Amino acid sequence: MPVDHYENFPVASILLPARLREPVEAIYAFARGADDVADEGDASSMARLARLHDYRLALEACARGVGVRDPSLAPMFERLGRAIREHRLPLQPLRDLLDAFAQDVGKTRYRNFAELRDYCRRSADPVGRLMLCLYGAASPDTLRMSDAVCTSLQLINFWQDVAPDWDKGRIYLPQDDMARFGVGEDDIAAGNCDARWQALLRFQVERARALMRQGAPLAAQLPGRIGWELRLVVHGGLRILEKIEAVGYDVFRRRPVLGRGDWPRLAWRALRHPGTNS
Repeated sequence: MPVDHYENFPVASILLPARLREPVEAIYAFARGADDVADEGDASSMARLARLHDYRLALEACARGVGVRDPSLAPMFERLGRAIREHRLPLQPLRDLLDAFAQDVGKTRYRNFAELRDYCRRSADPVGRLMLCLYGAASPDTLRMSDAVCTSLQLINFWQDVAPDWDKGRIYLPQDDMARFGVGEDDIAAGNCDARWQALLRFQVERARALMRQGAPLAAQLPGRIGWELRLVVHGGLRILEKIEAVGYDVFRRRPVLGRGDWPRLAWRALRHPGTNS
């Protein structure tokens, strides 16, 4: 995932079965569009929330097979409604995504990890849940592991993007963790990569890695293409964490990303260690 927002959607992946490309792209278009409403442009907060309300109404309508009157939304939701009905997709994950996007409009700080985890439950976990439903592989165990992977990916995205998020007025680092390690908002503004910052981000990296390892066995359990897709996602996320460590946690001056040279390494790891990075 991410490791830009929603890159965990395997859109157009060669590993994605052809029969699922259309519903996956429909879900992606919905999520991407709603996320842009919350994040992009210069609209007021009230205008953003009003537009997200339009998305909520359109979601409920399309799921019932009712046409969406707004011509700017109708094509997207006609496509999404078809995917929902044909694949019997649950609506709650889609509602959760909209709820998370609405939260992003006004909430810019998180008191503790419980608050942040609840946000990830709605902003990231629905992606994996919908994919498992499309593959007919949703069960209590697979959903639990998928949630761990998706939350880990979202956290990795946050730790990559501390500086860009600061520019947007947001801090996803839990405030109680910042206080415990002696890091203030002024340190983020100045890009201070001192021992305090390194200790804070090291803790967050290990938190994300532990979550990824909790969910990683799912990649070995799922058969065929979905299993390979998830293995690459898991190892890609773990590789980003390695890169954050390799730059000494200085994500202010270099955003760790996957490069062309990483893909052979990821493929090798996915082949040898489908469920872990050990």
